[in-house]
Amino acid sequence: MEALPSKPLVNSPYLQSLLAGAAAGTTVDTSLYPLDTLKTRLQSSAGFRASGGFRGVYNGIGSAIVGSAPGAALFFVTYDGVKRYYASQNLGVYGEAGVHMLAASVSEVAACAVRVPTEVIKQRAQAKQHPSSLAALTAVLGQRRTHGLLHVWRELYRGWSITVIREVPFTVIQFPLWEGMKKWALRQRHGSKPADVTGAESAGFGAISGAIAAGLTTPLDVLKTRMMLAKEREGMLAMTRRIWAEEGGRVFFSGIGPRTMWISIGGAVFLGSYQWASNFLAGV
Repeated sequence: MEALPSKPLVNSPYLQSLLAGAAAGTTVDTSLYPLDTLKTRLQSSAGFRASGGFRGVYNGIGSAIVGSAPGAALFFVTYDGVKRYYASQNLGVYGEAGVHMLAASVSEVAACAVRVPTEVIKQRAQAKQHPSSLAALTAVLGQRRTHGLLHVWRELYRGWSITVIREVPFTVIQFPLWEGMKKWALRQRHGSKPADVTGAESAGFGAISGAIAAGLTTPLDVLKTRMMLAKEREGMLAMTRRIWAEEGGRVFFSGIGPRTMWISIGGAVFLGSYQWASNFLAGV
């Protein structure tokens, strides 16, 4: 006799995505923060040791805690919303993978509205430009008196373009791979047809897809870090040419080890905890 499914704790699928995304974002950013700090310092133009080395690896965690939940929640509610909208549509030549790519792209742009200011403040604290997230934020906001409100806004969103340019390709690689592996796993079930994969399975698929996407997008991540840490604003193409001329092409793969490891583990924690929370809220 088959067990009856549990009653959902939250009936709205959008609220499920919102809450599960918030839980996943907070979990991954707080648990793996030291690896993110080391990656930022390896990519800093000041050098690893001058940026703090192995000391104070939790510098800036306050901004990560504040920004993680809303950023991830906004991502997943948008992602699942776009998927549901196209579920009943004629997918044509694009198929499911095309829908996943579109959903991931739109979701990343939405999430960057929260993620970019968080990253700017966090990375300045990580690179020892300021002693804490609060000090970094205060320094930016303090520029309003001398430079005006528009300048403060531009500082908080410094690196917006390169962040979107980095995140969209990353997610377009990661999420179709993750969704494809989940679909493959469900096809392997012969005796039962569960509504979705388990949190543990999602974690494994998240680790694999995250590692692949992280390695391929490392040059964009290096450029994003340099733009956010620069003393003066500089255009993306101008900075790319200058780094290439002064430091060579190899520098664009600085921190690829910590980044790949961090995002592989992060993909497991992020997508595993999201799947677990989503299943729990849906009563799966």
